[in-house]
Amino acid sequence: MRELSANAITETVARLCITANTLLPQDVKDAITAARRSEPWPVAQEVLDRIIENDSIGGDIPICQDTGMACVFLEVGQEIHIIGDLSQAVDEGVRRGYTEGYLRKSVVADPLDRVNTGDNTPAMLYTRLVPGNQVKITVAPKGFGSENMSRIAMLKPSDGLAGVKAFVLDTVEQAGPNPCPPIVVGVGIGGTFDKCALLAKQALLREIGSHHPKAFYAALEEELLEKINDTGIGPQGFGGKTTALAVHIETLPTHIAGLPCAVNINCHVARHVSEVL
Repeated sequence: MRELSANAITETVARLCITANTLLPQDVKDAITAARRSEPWPVAQEVLDRIIENDSIGGDIPICQDTGMACVFLEVGQEIHIIGDLSQAVDEGVRRGYTEGYLRKSVVADPLDRVNTGDNTPAMLYTRLVPGNQVKITVAPKGFGSENMSRIAMLKPSDGLAGVKAFVLDTVEQAGPNPCPPIVVGVGIGGTFDKCALLAKQALLREIGSHHPKAFYAALEEELLEKINDTGIGPQGFGGKTTALAVHIETLPTHIAGLPCAVNINCHVARHVSEVL
C-alpha cells in the first residue's frame, strides 16, 4: 500500500489552479487556429484573430477575468493511502493557488446571502476510485458566463434521439453569445438526474478532436457540431460558422422510464489541466 501525503495534493492543486487560469490548453489553441483557417466571415475572422492574439501576449495574466469556481476531479487509486484530510487538502490548494496567483475570488459562502469567501473555496470536488496506486488530479476552473447557460432535461423515452438533438440545439441557441463562443459543448445522456449533469461536465475534460468510442455517438457528435455551427451565432455572437469547437457526448445506462439529457457549455477558454502523483 503506497502512502501519499495530503500536502503533496495541496501543492499540486495550488500549482494547477494557476496554470489552468493562465495557459490555454494546446488542444484548444489548435482548434481555434483551425477554426480561423476555415472561417469565411470577415468579422468572425477578426474575432478569432483577437482571441489568438490575446493568448499569445497573456504571459502570467489570467486568460479570462472570470477565474471561475475550482472544479477538481480526483481519480484515486484503490491501493494508495492518503495521509491527512483529502477534502481539506484540496481546499487549501485552491486557497493558495488563487491567492498566490492573484486570481479573482468568485465564490460566495451562501447562494442567497452572497458573502464572498475571500479565497475561492470551497472547491467543487469530484472523486472517483480507480485501480492502482496513483492519484490523477484535474483542475478545471469553470466560469459562470458559460455555466449559467447549461441545462438538464428529464426527457421521456419516447422523445428518443430526435428529442436529444432538439434539446441540445435549443440549449445552444438560447445561450447565443452569452457563453463567449466558440464554445465546447458537453452532453450527458442517461444515468440519473445528478449523474447526467456530471457526465456533461466530465465530457468537457476530453481533448478536443477526440470522439466517443462508439461509432453511433461519435457520428452524433459530428452531426450536432455541424448543426450548431449552422446556427450562425459565430465567435462572440458576431456571426459566422464557428459557434462551437467540439461536441463531446458521454453516456450511462438509465431507467426504462427515463431519458435524462444534460448540456454543460464551456466558453472558448476551455480550461483544464491534469497531473498524476
